[in-house]
Amino acid sequence: MKTQVKLTLIASGFFAIAAVAQDKGHLNVRTVVQKEEVVVTDAGETKRSLVPADTVVPGDDVVYTITFTNISSEAADNVVITNPISENLTYVEGSAFGPGTVIEFSVDNGQSFAAPEALMVAVDDEVRPAEPEDFTHVRWTMQSELQSGAQGMARFKARLN
Repeated sequence: MKTQVKLTLIASGFFAIAAVAQDKGHLNVRTVVQKEEVVVTDAGETKRSLVPADTVVPGDDVVYTITFTNISSEAADNVVITNPISENLTYVEGSAFGPGTVIEFSVDNGQSFAAPEALMVAVDDEVRPAEPEDFTHVRWTMQSELQSGAQGMARFKARLN
């Protein structure tokens, strides 16, 4: 019997700190929040690396990496991962990534999801296309089963306001 799993990451401040699975015991989830560090080498080359986000200031980008492993003995079907974007953060356009997933966004606190180009928001009695600063959640929907023991990954970048 296949297991259906939905996962929502809970945010506190601007870091994801916990995970709740609808069917507990099927996924082991780990969320890491890092920041991007840019270093110029002695040769003048620019190198980017991810380092712990121990200290961030407005304007810094933080990178959320969510890894999930199916620890069940059965394949998990319909795996959906949802991560809220804190009010203190603005999603960095084009940064969401997740192999084998469809990525959608919400502008209504996770009530509905769609591709960015399909999202609209009402501002001052006018409706306009949504912009990255309007996004409240990111959702990744796996397109195939997550086999027993298999791991998946989702990632996005946001800027501290």
